[in-house]
Amino acid sequence: MAAAAQQYDLVVVANRLPVDQVRDPDGTVRWTPSPGGLVTAMESVMSGREGAWVGWSGDAGDAQAPFDQEGMHLHPIGLSAQDVEDHYEGFSNETLWPLYHDVIVPARYRRRWYEGYRRVNHRFAAAAAQLAAPGGTVWVHDYQMQLVPAMLRELRPDVRIGWFDHIPFPPVELFAQLPWRRAMIEGLLGADLLGFQRRADAENFLRVCRRLLSLPTRGHTVAVRSDDGTQRIVRAAAFPISIDAAGLEQLARTPEVHERAQQIRKDLGDPEHVLLGVDRLDYTKGIRHRLKAYEELLADGVLRPPETVLVQVATPSRERVAAYIELREQVDATVGRANGDYGRLGHPAIHYLHQTHSKFEMAALYLAADVMLVTPLRDGMNLVAKEYVTCRYDEGGALVLSEFTGAAGELDRAFVCNPHDIGGLKSNIRQALDADPRDKRRRMRAMRRRVREHDVQRWADTFLSALDTPQNPA
Repeated sequence: MAAAAQQYDLVVVANRLPVDQVRDPDGTVRWTPSPGGLVTAMESVMSGREGAWVGWSGDAGDAQAPFDQEGMHLHPIGLSAQDVEDHYEGFSNETLWPLYHDVIVPARYRRRWYEGYRRVNHRFAAAAAQLAAPGGTVWVHDYQMQLVPAMLRELRPDVRIGWFDHIPFPPVELFAQLPWRRAMIEGLLGADLLGFQRRADAENFLRVCRRLLSLPTRGHTVAVRSDDGTQRIVRAAAFPISIDAAGLEQLARTPEVHERAQQIRKDLGDPEHVLLGVDRLDYTKGIRHRLKAYEELLADGVLRPPETVLVQVATPSRERVAAYIELREQVDATVGRANGDYGRLGHPAIHYLHQTHSKFEMAALYLAADVMLVTPLRDGMNLVAKEYVTCRYDEGGALVLSEFTGAAGELDRAFVCNPHDIGGLKSNIRQALDADPRDKRRRMRAMRRRVREHDVQRWADTFLSALDTPQNPA
């Protein structure tokens, strides 16, 4: 498809395009929707808007030609194998990701990685500068793009710039470890509005500005002095992300999804209870803690296959990063041990699916599950929790939810747990299984109402409206 030679009032900048390139056996190249929370959230936001999206295709090599897809102009950014190693696998996922997730695994600091990160951020900023219409809006997303706002402001001071953080923002005591902390904060302060999942994350950012850069803050704002001596006000506030609740519920209500949910339970042996975990295979998601709690419940004789089964979906993630390779080996070993000790021929204790599933299949799994286990050790929001309650239009099911997710601040009628407390997690699972059906329906009804009233469109409208409202000087 030919590239659209025009500029756009709204430009989205994210590490990945919302589509992946797929090459069929006959050599035909096509594009399919990318997995991941950001793309899932933004899909309905961009629908019907005439805008552009700047991102990487996911494969190393030269950039493909820009093209239009479902009314949106997509502008691929080419990354060499070295760029991928330094910017994505290195600085983004071995430096920033662990640092921002409470250093569950140690962060690694490499000067070459940072230089690659800076180089790639400038490439994204330059593309956005070309695509943005005069006075337009550029919405930058996530931790891989923290230098883009300042770079873009230097290139295009006429545009409004927003940045949204999809992951937690760390307290100053952790952020201070970053050797390039000043550059990262100054990069973010190029934006007019900084959005975070939780109020605590926004407060962490403001505290970093005060403590490490000695910048004045007031309320939700920080004052920045430009090179020409003028003062600019940057706002940092919470905008909890959500999902396309209406669209997902509509899918869940289809006869095809209902039939598939019934078939899933039949394929599992028609157990009395189905527990479900759905995560990227990531050390932040608490999968090992969840499996340990379940394995101990089996050992205690509280749960017994085939009456109770656990289905764990683990989407492949960052498979070249050492910490993820180690995690997969640990999960594989735990699943194998539990099935060897407690499973029976044809009836494993844990059904482990290390693969990506379609929206249709996920909706069916949610409907089939009696208890959803969402137990991250640290998470910005966790949209899986919101997807589960949205799909339960029957007001059935129960949600066990980690208190260390952004979702716990909204879905407070879940069975909230501390995943580090294995004994407490076991107790939460038992409560979710044994609770009075009327209590579970009340809980589910309240959570569904919250997600329905605060959907992804409301999130986007609220953020973009705030971005369009200039801040007065402090």
